[in-house]
Amino acid sequence: MLAFATRHHHRVTLTYFLAFLAIGMSGGLLGPALPHLAEMTGSSMGQIAILFTARALGNMLGSVVSGMLVDRFPGHRVLIGMALLMAAGLAAVPFSQALAVLTAVVFLLGFAEVSINAGANTLLLWTHGTASPPWISALHFCFGLGNMLVPLVLVAALALTGHVAWAFWAVALYCLLLLKPLAGQASPQPGRSDGGERPSPPPRDSWRLAIFLLMFGLYVGMEITFAGWITAYATLSGMAPGDAALLVTLFWLTLSAGRLLAIPLLRRFSPWRVLRGCLVLGLATALGLHLGWLPLPGVALLFGLAASAIFPTLFGLSNRLMAMNGRTTGLIFLAAGSGAMIVPSLTGPLLEWAGTRAFPLLLAGLVGLLMLGLLALQARVKRGAP
Repeated sequence: MLAFATRHHHRVTLTYFLAFLAIGMSGGLLGPALPHLAEMTGSSMGQIAILFTARALGNMLGSVVSGMLVDRFPGHRVLIGMALLMAAGLAAVPFSQALAVLTAVVFLLGFAEVSINAGANTLLLWTHGTASPPWISALHFCFGLGNMLVPLVLVAALALTGHVAWAFWAVALYCLLLLKPLAGQASPQPGRSDGGERPSPPPRDSWRLAIFLLMFGLYVGMEITFAGWITAYATLSGMAPGDAALLVTLFWLTLSAGRLLAIPLLRRFSPWRVLRGCLVLGLATALGLHLGWLPLPGVALLFGLAASAIFPTLFGLSNRLMAMNGRTTGLIFLAAGSGAMIVPSLTGPLLEWAGTRAFPLLLAGLVGLLMLGLLALQARVKRGAP
């Protein structure tokens, strides 16, 4: 019976990995396709940038709605509905010739993507219980893999057909292929571990939740700030534009590789130790950039490695310290989306006011706040169980 349950858990987990490939490809397609979409709608690059705001707002709404849905209905039914919505949105993009229509479609895509993201994270926690951190890290690696693969899909579509539409339709078809495995497997239920036993529920602690939400918002804000501003920082610092553009690729490369590396690390070390190691490396890298001790390519590689395991490890740790359900996961992704909008938007004015030297200090400050959050979380845990 236990062997059957384990095989079922592995099949379900593989399905979630495939779903994360889909949302990684869907989310990663917007950036490379942006010039083509601007041309299609007759928009300037300034006007087409509204698509990122539309997606972010869709993410924030989806975070709240998906959490309520996963708590009320079988999780796989929710994922099936969102996969259908995402496939329909992707298929509709090439037909959205007006910018207003395209903006609405991208809003729906953002809604569906984050709903699958939050839903699959919650269901994976319910599947593996307290043993979830390595699985969560592997899940988020699949998201990064989807981001890295989709430019190749776009290049292939342009080479074979000469039109960007086929890239969107190919990813839409892949989303539809997820429907069969999701429909054929039972949805996980809350409160069960791999062995089918019900662990004692973690204590209710609104302060723990508040600290987690703050840390998720800070982390995602830090990640998006680095990825969004490192090229501009490098260019302003005198690096050639072509070389500066490669820094983001290096960052995402080690961020994805680090999530693979985190899988064996989380099996050997506690989430606390992994998080401390990531934050110490991040702080050292930011200070090394400020003091001029590290070249910019090295900074991109090291900061990506430092950031890689923070989100999945923090998410897995939350399952140990709180009673996780769809609503809680939705709040986490809402906090993450808020951080993704607020922190990068403050970076531009900060650089204008204080100059480029403010960028490393901003990164160091964000890492420092995450360290304080981790210390506050440990203090809450020491005051009571677990």
